[in-house]
Amino acid sequence: MPSLDTYTQQSPYSDPREYTPLITALPADLPNLGAAVRNVLVHYRAPGVQLSSERLAEIDNRWIDRLLAADRSRFDSPLDQPRPEAERVAGCCRDFTLLTVSALRAHGVPARSRIGFAAYFEPDFHDDHVITEFWDGERWVFADTQLAPTGSWPGFDPLDMVLDEAGFTTAAQVWTAYRRGDIDVNQYGVGSGVPIGGAWFVRNYVLLELAHRQRDELLLWDLWGGMSDQLNGDLELIDEVAALLLAADGGDQSAEATLAERYATDARLHPGDRVLCRSPRGVTGTVDLRGRAPVEVSAS
Repeated sequence: MPSLDTYTQQSPYSDPREYTPLITALPADLPNLGAAVRNVLVHYRAPGVQLSSERLAEIDNRWIDRLLAADRSRFDSPLDQPRPEAERVAGCCRDFTLLTVSALRAHGVPARSRIGFAAYFEPDFHDDHVITEFWDGERWVFADTQLAPTGSWPGFDPLDMVLDEAGFTTAAQVWTAYRRGDIDVNQYGVGSGVPIGGAWFVRNYVLLELAHRQRDELLLWDLWGGMSDQLNGDLELIDEVAALLLAADGGDQSAEATLAERYATDARLHPGDRVLCRSPRGVTGTVDLRGRAPVEVSAS
């Protein structure tokens, strides 16, 4: 079962490897750490950012050491030294969060990534999103280091988010609300006007939320086990996983233990050695997670 100590340990994805000195040199306080993270990364869909196909491929770096290798290919300065936006490493919310989590873990702070949907990017829509959760010594704190704290985020502090007030809901919360008939699930997805979202998408994100909780911080476009692009399979399994995630968030240690055991033993929940990666850059391939190499890549 994951413990606070577990979340201070780097995962295979958050481990900076040979770039550990760069990560440990980052500030430990969240305001300055968040600024450094935003200095290293640029969202691949950010307005005004034009990326070549080579640069766009950075969104599939997956492992933090490869993300940092991309930064090193252009800069030899500390990570918190200014970088022009156009030359920052291309990524998405998952990467902003994973870099934050990596730095916090390097400083001995328990941290993990959380999967869900944010209502603060577009009116009347909930965009898929990943944020940081860290232990401050007394409680788990939610923070979105992709957001500049000085931005116009009405009603909440991006570095200390109260979820219901901030407009972020976990995948388990959304799935549960959908199954109760409380929400229009078609208002949850990649973005308004993008035909990727709805019930099947939220179902997959419940499994992704579980994986990230177990320190398998996979890409948002990875597929494995019980996932598909249709609303099929054992939906009662998803109900069960969502209920356990909510119970664990409420402090139920038996639910936490059950999640860890189920994740380790149920092939529908655990990615195993390989995942199918359907990258938004237009490439699909099976990725060898242990070998850290894509195979069987083809244009999608």
